[in-house]
Order: sequence, then structure tokens, then C-alpha cells
Amino acid sequence: MAEPVDAVERPPAVSGPPGDPHFPVLHLRPPHNWLNDPNGLVFHDGHYHVFFQYNPKSARHADMHWGHFRSTDLIEWELLPIALAPTPGGEDTEGVWSGNAVDADGELVAFYSAKHPDRWYQPVARAVSRDGGLSFTKDDRLLVPRPPAGTTMFRDPYVWRDGDGWRMLVGAALEDGRGAAVQYSSTDLIAWEDRGVFLARAPQPLPGGGNTEEGWECAQYAYLSDGRGVVLVSAWDPGEGALCTAAWPGHEESGAFVAGSPHRLDHGPDFYAPAVLPAPDGRWLMWAWIWEARDEERVGAPSEWTDEVGWAGMLSLPRELSLGDDGEIVQRPAREVDRLRRDRRLDAIGEARADRPADLGGIGPACDITARLDTGGGLRLITDAAGGEYLDVVRDPATGEVVVDRSHASLDPRAKGGSWRLPARPGPVDIRVVLDHSVAEVFTADGHALSLRFYPVGGAPWRLRATATGPDPAHYAVEAWDLAGVRIHDKQPEHDTPDGDRRPETERAS
Repeated sequence: MAEPVDAVERPPAVSGPPGDPHFPVLHLRPPHNWLNDPNGLVFHDGHYHVFFQYNPKSARHADMHWGHFRSTDLIEWELLPIALAPTPGGEDTEGVWSGNAVDADGELVAFYSAKHPDRWYQPVARAVSRDGGLSFTKDDRLLVPRPPAGTTMFRDPYVWRDGDGWRMLVGAALEDGRGAAVQYSSTDLIAWEDRGVFLARAPQPLPGGGNTEEGWECAQYAYLSDGRGVVLVSAWDPGEGALCTAAWPGHEESGAFVAGSPHRLDHGPDFYAPAVLPAPDGRWLMWAWIWEARDEERVGAPSEWTDEVGWAGMLSLPRELSLGDDGEIVQRPAREVDRLRRDRRLDAIGEARADRPADLGGIGPACDITARLDTGGGLRLITDAAGGEYLDVVRDPATGEVVVDRSHASLDPRAKGGSWRLPARPGPVDIRVVLDHSVAEVFTADGHALSLRFYPVGGAPWRLRATATGPDPAHYAVEAWDLAGVRIHDKQPEHDTPDGDRRPETERAS
């Protein structure tokens, strides 16, 4: 049994590099080094466990281990010692890559992709913990040692209980050009039988941009109580690598998934590898990897800016995932995020004109904003004294879409720009924007989401302005709250840190 959180002396809490204005306080990540996919999301022994891809030695995408967070309430977390590491000369000598975990008869059982230089594919490996994830024992043999015939990519297992047995999806690419989730079944979590293709599709365009691509990583399945479900995949291109996320709502028939049209799961540029967790209260929770948008040529490529600051990547806020009555995928911040609200900074109602924007007041860099915006209305987050550094969230006067534009969000020329769009219905639209120093997660009342990174360097207190882009006045109603940071207690041994030193007692708070 794992030692209860409250039964031990509280260790130092995690903080980021001193003086780094871009380090998050709401989003999970270690204080240093590289992070990518969430792995092994499971509720076990009274704790939410969130494992993640982690390089303990640098801020570059290499040397994959499984890092480990756990929490009883999604507010106060422990950063535990590294859970899984490559075995030199073993089947996973080049990395313990993505997978998931389940609670089975009191044990925490992890499934992962074993990377080896002699294989183009990543077979499925297993490890078992009997102490709440503090230590794992790897199986001596691979569970699925070879991919099915006709595949050209194979990685990232996802396992779930199905009645008295178990099922598994593995992300794949097929020789005929389709992305796929192939499936297996087991009665004991050890011997697995190939059950063929669960879902496969040729590349399809996604509403809002991108397509479902030729290869699928991190295939996940959220099965809902009314017989419906949703398959989530991360779209991977053989030439460009990781691109975007897609989701198919639908239902099962005869062991295969009957899917509707694909949706873009997140409409932003910096969201990938979503993973789901069935919570004990019946909710489906989801975390994803939010990557950097600094000076890297592509995702996972070296970045001089990232090397300077010594960290890369974070996990998204936990989201609640469901399907609406119309079959649309609905995402909202987990209700626990509301508990982080502190002082209300703004409560404003009025109208803005193109030639007369409305200054609403100051907000902090960790902030929760709700707004009702007319078509043509918007919000501008200003982060420098002169007003030249700003992030815009506006309603397109022609289409009504919510446009998030970071083209002027950083005075540092190394930061990536661009704008992205969220679908929205005609008329006033309610949005929610959660800011955390260098990341914005934007949600509409209909359940659409958009995540992006931005890097303010202006150094001035942040302030919010209501704007209008059309000839008519735009009405607004805006509230904003400061958010307290999640508290992360560091239980890593000293050698898990780059310099071998303990960090001083601090709290992640705005």
C-alpha cells in the first residue's frame, strides 16, 4: 500500500526556474527538463495517477522515462520518483514510451511502448506496481512482441476493463495509407489475442483545419454509459511528425467501432496526445500534452530558447469529456479548476466601439476569464506598457467564429505567431479563457476548445480591454478571477534534479 499523503512530513513544493515569467502554476510539469505525452492515467488506491513522458537529463526530446504525479483531489499533487526507466541492453533500451495503466486486483499495471534501435515498431511491454506506483517490476517478456501484418507504424497501448476481461487499442498506420487503432483482448492482462482493426480511416479533412493523417498515435477510447463512445487519436504524418488531434463519436457493433464524422478535438496549434481517465464519480477526465511554440523548427526538434530556460512542455488542465445530445464532443475544464478561483478582479458590462475600446482593468498571469461577446466583439490581453504586445480573442464579424490571434503576443521575435478559430453559433457567445503565464486554454459554452502558447516579455502588469472590429458597437459582459496555483510536493530523490539540489519551499501560485 502507498503511504498516505498526510501521513508523512510534507517535502518541498515544486517551483520553476527562478524569475522565469513563462513557467506555469496551474499546469502540471516538473521544475526542469522535457515533458510530453500524459501516460498511465488511472485512479488507484484513492489517488489520481498521472504519469508522463519525461527526459530527466535535459529539455530535449530524448531518453524517455515515465515521470509520475498523484493526487487525491486534482488540486494538491505529489511529484513522485521516476516510475519507469529504460533497461540498458533490454527491450526498452531506447526508451519507455507512451501507454497507459489500469487498476487490477489491487495492483497498478502499466502498459508501454518499448523502443529499441533494432525495431521500426514499438511492441507492448508491461510493468506491475504493488506499492501505489512508487516502484514497478517489468515483465520478462513482451506482451505483444510484433505488430499485425500490414502495419507500418505500431505504438502506444491503451487498455481498459470490459466486463470480466480486458481490451487494448494500439495506434497504427496501415500499408494501404489508413491510420488505424488495432485491438486485442485478454482475460488475465498477460496473454493477448489479436482482434483486428477497431477503427481505420484514410486521411480525412478536419473541420477547422488539418486532417486525420496516415498514422495514429495514442489511440484512446472513452466508452459512455448510454452505449455511445468516442475514439481519440493523435494525427501523425510520416514526414512532418506530430500535427493535431482528432476524435470520432460513435458506437460499437460486433467488436468494431461505427464512427460518425471526425472532429478536431482541440482547435489550437499546441495540443497533442490526449489521454483519458474514467474517474470514480463517473466523469471522463482528459489531459493532453501542450508543447512549446518557441524557435524549434518542428515539434520535438532542438530549440536554443528551450535550452536556455531548461524546460519544455506541460500537461493541459484536466478536462471533463462528454458527448452532447447532438453527438458533438463537449469539453470543459474539470470542476476542480473552479476551486482555484480567488479574488475577483473584474466584473464589467458595457459596449465597445472600433474607435473606442473599453479598458476593463488589470488581471494576473494566472487568471480565469468568462465573457459574453457579440459578433465583432473581442478581448485584448495587453502585456507591455506601450500596448504593442497583446493576445487577441475576438468574434469574426463575418463568420461569428472565435478567433485567437497571437501574432503580436510576444515582443521576442523567436516566438511563433498565427491565429486559430473556434466554431461558434450566431448571436452572443459565452467563452471561458484560462491563462497561465505562457498558455491560454479557451472554451466555448458549446464545448469546443482551443489551446495555444504565447510568450509575453513586456514586463508590465497585464490588463484587459474590450474591443470591437465592426461598424456597430459590441456589447460585452466580462468577469475575471485570480487563480491560485496547484500545490506540488516534490518527493523526487536529489538525483532526479539536474543539479542534485533540493529546491526551496515554494508554492505554485500567481
